[in-house]
Amino acid sequence: MAGVSSFRSKLVRAVLGASAGLLAAFTALAVAELVAGLVRPAAGPVTVVGGALIDRTPAPVKDFAIRNFGENDKTVLQLGILAMLALVAVGLGVLATAHRRAGAAGVLLFGIVGAAAALTRPDSTGIGDVLPSVAGALAGALALYLLAAQAVRAPEPADPDGEGGGAGWNRRGFLTAAGVTAVAAASAGALGRTFTARRGEGALASRRSLVLPKPASPAPALPPGVQLKVPGITAFTTPNADFYRVDTALTVPMIDAATWRLRIHGTGVARSRTYTLDELLARPLIERDITLTCVSNEVGGPYIGNARWLGVPLAGLLSEAGVLPPSRGGRADQLVARSVDGMTLGSPVEDVMDGRDAMLVVGMNGEPLPFDHGFPVRMLVPGLYGYVSACKWITDIELTTFDAYDPYWVKRTWARRAPIKTQSRIDTPKPFARPAAGPVIVAGVAWAQHRGIARVEIRVDDGPWRDADLAAEANVDTWRQWTYRWDAAPGGHHLTVRATDGTGQVQTERRTRTIPDGASGLHSVFVTVA
Repeated sequence: MAGVSSFRSKLVRAVLGASAGLLAAFTALAVAELVAGLVRPAAGPVTVVGGALIDRTPAPVKDFAIRNFGENDKTVLQLGILAMLALVAVGLGVLATAHRRAGAAGVLLFGIVGAAAALTRPDSTGIGDVLPSVAGALAGALALYLLAAQAVRAPEPADPDGEGGGAGWNRRGFLTAAGVTAVAAASAGALGRTFTARRGEGALASRRSLVLPKPASPAPALPPGVQLKVPGITAFTTPNADFYRVDTALTVPMIDAATWRLRIHGTGVARSRTYTLDELLARPLIERDITLTCVSNEVGGPYIGNARWLGVPLAGLLSEAGVLPPSRGGRADQLVARSVDGMTLGSPVEDVMDGRDAMLVVGMNGEPLPFDHGFPVRMLVPGLYGYVSACKWITDIELTTFDAYDPYWVKRTWARRAPIKTQSRIDTPKPFARPAAGPVIVAGVAWAQHRGIARVEIRVDDGPWRDADLAAEANVDTWRQWTYRWDAAPGGHHLTVRATDGTGQVQTERRTRTIPDGASGLHSVFVTVA
């Protein structure tokens, strides 16, 4: 019986220690959230550690995460961080039942890791960013120290057979301490969320009150037939709520439009300028339909969307600052755009100033930019993948050279220059569909931004390429819908699509991954005709 009692005592102690560790971790995160709400929400430990992990993750791993988790990749990362913290907390809690100081020291160590991560973030504001991690660690260490003391404070009562449990636990003391700790931590977390929400109220109010001016150059009316009436085909214009989001921001920046500023400076800039949003809105604005594509889009992938954008022509701003493109003797060949969260993107100056509708966007589909998509201002350059052209939450433009500076993604093995490749996709029928024999409508979209789509062809199995019917073209910067009437025979069939761009270049069959400059290859689906 003594052995059974000893085992039971050890098991109880381990359970209590694990519970104490989890409560301490909860306390640490709640207090950190409270302090972050007071100081800066983006300095919360989960956010800064997650950001540091993203920055240090090899490009192929990031590509894997986007490919498999899509726009939920950040949620998966945050859940992974919390799961890891929970496991460590359990271990530290068990350790603390025997060595309280060591367990508490372990919690403090995690605070040091969080503080270090905060200081290494590109958007770090300095020593203030370490406060959430440090305060949370101190609160968590204290909570664990006190809870562990209650867990082993008093001897366990003897069992009915008279066997004493030896050094046991103070049931009432532990439960009381655990309850107080849980309530206090929950209250701190709720208060922190309240402070964070209040800090974002100014940004929310500034977006609600923003009235977009009418464009000096409106987008041409969409021609009849640009949207085909085919069930299952992607809509020509992507609603804001459905537009893809791929970025590294674990916390979406909430920027008050009244305090936002944009600085233009650097090599070849004769007159550095700083603009407010009101100053940009007072300029002649252009409105254009433009398709935006992410370089992480696999062949046939979903990370592409088309919207009607409203913005300030970027070439005009650069010209006023004295910037010349390299073809006219300009000293800078790279434009580095910086976001408020520290992200950097590099665009060729020549492409920005060659006459295409490169702009600083303020509106999307008739409304101010959503926060997820860069409010109050983002950059957009037609014909370039987003990672070299579409800086969200932009706050700084520096003119420099490709030799002098490598932006964020270039440092991670992606290409410096990334024109969008000619691509096409079958939207309907879906993979593994089972259409009935007879006429089947095959339809989808094709894109080659800034070159346009001249032709789309379909191949059934290993048969010849057949021309599809093209929808009307809005402009060379948008995708184009297409459709093909297929007389389907019973059995299994592969349907493959390819496009030809406006320069006559046929989409390559050579299959490549997204790294370093975008995927290539032909999209195909397999269907079984009944």
